[in-house]
Amino acid sequence: MSTRPRTKSALKGDAGLDEAIYARIAEAILHGRLKAGTKLPEQRLAALFGVSRERIRKTLHRLAAERRLEIIPNRGCFVPKPTVEDVRTVYEAHRVFEAGIIEQLLRVLDERILAALEAHLAAERDAAERGDRAASVRLSGAFHLLLADQLGNAELSRFLRELLSRSSLMVSVYEPAQSSLCAVDEHGAIVAALRARDLAAALRLSREHFSHIESRLNLERGTPEEPDLAAIFAEE
Repeated sequence: MSTRPRTKSALKGDAGLDEAIYARIAEAILHGRLKAGTKLPEQRLAALFGVSRERIRKTLHRLAAERRLEIIPNRGCFVPKPTVEDVRTVYEAHRVFEAGIIEQLLRVLDERILAALEAHLAAERDAAERGDRAASVRLSGAFHLLLADQLGNAELSRFLRELLSRSSLMVSVYEPAQSSLCAVDEHGAIVAALRARDLAAALRLSREHFSHIESRLNLERGTPEEPDLAAIFAEE
């Protein structure tokens, strides 16, 4: 996507442009090009993308609603900077929540569900081997959502989506990119335990998986330098 200015007539009602700007900013977060704590000024982004501040504001608010960005009144919009306590509470919630999902899932597990899980693992591994960071983070979260969705409980799935919106951001900003393949292997071990109908092993592996992710997050980073937004969003 070009960051050269465009005419107002070309921009009016351009939903495709909105999606393109949204995707560029979301991908910059997922790939770690926008560091935790980075401020995203509306005026600067509007100039780079050649659109109005109102259009940028709409996109930033959308990302904030998904918890990918944080809007602080009278200060601006920032890439979230989770604390150690934020990480601890989110991953504790994941461990407790998925334990209940796995216990219920084993009561309805069949070959159809197992086939869906195996297909998902194949997609995860492919993304990791390609080095597609954005797809790896998305698919990693989707694996856990796939487990929950098999129970057919919309409230459980909704709660997990909200939780994943927070943990996926933590992973994209703080986890080393090379850890993606580790996550695929750990997901595979959980599926193998489910196939064996081994509840104790599945619960242990799930618990260890979330603990491993938590331990891989590197929160020891100082205040980010002023980012070169022009370079980050330059036309590729």
